[in-house]
Amino acid sequence: MAGDIDNNRPSEFNRREVVRAAGALAIAGTGTFSAPSASAAASRAGDSGSLGARLQGVQHFGLTVQKMDRAFEFYTEVLGGTEIMRDGDFHGERIHNTLLTDQEIEAHVRQVNPRTMGIPDLRDGAQRLDVRFIQFDNVVIELLQYRDAEQPAGSGSAFAEPLDHMSPAFPRMMHICFHIRDDVDFNTFIADLEGEAARRGMTQVRANRVITVATEEERLGAPMEANSNGITEGQSNGWRLIYCKGSEGEQLEFVQALGPVKQIFAKGFDAHHRARGNR
Repeated sequence: MAGDIDNNRPSEFNRREVVRAAGALAIAGTGTFSAPSASAAASRAGDSGSLGARLQGVQHFGLTVQKMDRAFEFYTEVLGGTEIMRDGDFHGERIHNTLLTDQEIEAHVRQVNPRTMGIPDLRDGAQRLDVRFIQFDNVVIELLQYRDAEQPAGSGSAFAEPLDHMSPAFPRMMHICFHIRDDVDFNTFIADLEGEAARRGMTQVRANRVITVATEEERLGAPMEANSNGITEGQSNGWRLIYCKGSEGEQLEFVQALGPVKQIFAKGFDAHHRARGNR
């Protein structure tokens, strides 16, 4: 992330080089590295291909959190991710515009104070942004926290209040999906996940059940086999899933792909890479 405060951060260059060496050449949503010159860009054959041919894939999923320390504990100690890097105290005009221009325009159109829309003031430094990147086997998750400047980095509260309505049916709602290994018992995994989260006081971590329950007591009392939905017909034959809320109330999904559906995804993976090789 290239913010306005880089010159005051002597460790910034070293952290960026670590990420660059790891292949994270562009951190989407938090800024970019310096772009090549126009002449150099024009000479690169890849720049004339389709947009899809210019991509390397998904670099990371970002999640804005209410409490950084709680979310970090959940994704590293409960789910077992590995921290790649952390950075923070980002503020200034450049990073404010990079992240928030569309929201500032929307506030202007509505003729309201941007702060009432949950838009932080990174430009003047009233709020700051901290980030942490966590590596899983096949993807990186970025945790972001926007906090008031007076709040301590890593342990303070978020600037904006959390959303209360987190139904996956809302347009624009997104979720993070974790792939469970083939040899793991799905229902036991969910029971262990809820147990470990509860032991740490993360009461927001709650998985759905495949049977109808009306209260939290009924959900907790459901039999273990209700912890996942195994599909045995159609295109999704072999797919097993459940939705679950994470430590910040975020929408998570856990899946297992076995049998016919596993072959469908494998063929799709091969077809995608063959098509890219023919471009």
